[in-house]
Amino acid sequence: MPLRLPVPLYLLAMAVFAMGTSEFMLAGLLPDIAADLDVTVGTAGTLTSAFAIGMVVGAPLMAALARAWPARSSLLAFVVAFAAAHAAGAVTGSFPVLFATRIVAALANAGFLAVALTTAVTLVSPDRKGRALAVLLSGTTVATVAGVPAGAVLGTLLGWRATFWAVAALCLPAAAGILKGVPARPSARTSKAGPGLRTELALLTSPRLMTSLLLGALVNAATFASFTFLAPVVTDTAGLGRLWIPVALMLFGAGSFAGVTLAGRLADHRPGLVLTTAGPLLLLGWLALALLAAQPAALLPLVFLQGALSFLLGGTLITRVLYEAAAAPTMSGSYATAALNLGAALGPLTAAATLRTSAGPLAPFWTSALLVLLALPLLLSSTPG
Repeated sequence: MPLRLPVPLYLLAMAVFAMGTSEFMLAGLLPDIAADLDVTVGTAGTLTSAFAIGMVVGAPLMAALARAWPARSSLLAFVVAFAAAHAAGAVTGSFPVLFATRIVAALANAGFLAVALTTAVTLVSPDRKGRALAVLLSGTTVATVAGVPAGAVLGTLLGWRATFWAVAALCLPAAAGILKGVPARPSARTSKAGPGLRTELALLTSPRLMTSLLLGALVNAATFASFTFLAPVVTDTAGLGRLWIPVALMLFGAGSFAGVTLAGRLADHRPGLVLTTAGPLLLLGWLALALLAAQPAALLPLVFLQGALSFLLGGTLITRVLYEAAAAPTMSGSYATAALNLGAALGPLTAAATLRTSAGPLAPFWTSALLVLLALPLLLSSTPG
């Protein structure tokens, strides 16, 4: 039977749930935000990219700044800042201000996730990193199953601002959980025996690490390229009512939960099998969505399948990054966070640029397929050690 994992892992996952809800929730709110703030849906979609860019910049920056802080103090500070940014976003009537609050929230999220990833793997034995990360990332996948659809329903009934307030409120129990569950003792991150910042940064010259980071960025770009613009596909292409948007988001989230759970089982000991199997299947899935999304009977099952494959592959790649960057104990989490969110920034931007082509709302699916196709040669040739 599997050994029980430490309780603090689940408390960190609760905070990741609140942050994951925010990161993904715009997929169900973009039309309302665009109408309320008098911008196009494509422009509103740049809010997702703003968040991701903040994560890319913030992950290494916040991780470096927080190296000398105890883990609990830094995690708590990041959660409070995240809540404040959402409160500000909920009251603004200006799109540029909302854009700015997404960047601030992303910086806080990036710092939190970078520290949390590093903290999570120190709570388990060295050969159980994949299991620990599966628990932590389950906060994100539960957010897509429950938080994001609930946010979409709340936005439909009470307006998108109510969803922002709800995310800010979610941060309160997350902060309490951190105070109660994460040890108050000084973090191992402060140990003078550990490698210096320059030594940890030098690890980025490793070809194996850079390959894993590149793959993580490409796969996540494909995920966000389509997920960000899923709502118009549900209502315009498939012809379903607006309340089907949270259903589609929930299906994607249920699939992502299944995928990250499976990654927790396989990423430590069978990563090569995941990379070489899930990669081709992910490509076929995006192509199938591009061709069949007008049929609800095909769209909804494929949304579930793509959520599962995306997070199975993405979760495994995060685990590989942390294995390859084991010699960078305070910065490895930031490397994974930055790579994944570089993809999350570029994916929606690329997809938004294709919305006015003849493919229309289906263009993001073709974009996702192309991004996975670019990653496929590396995935098939990867032989993780």
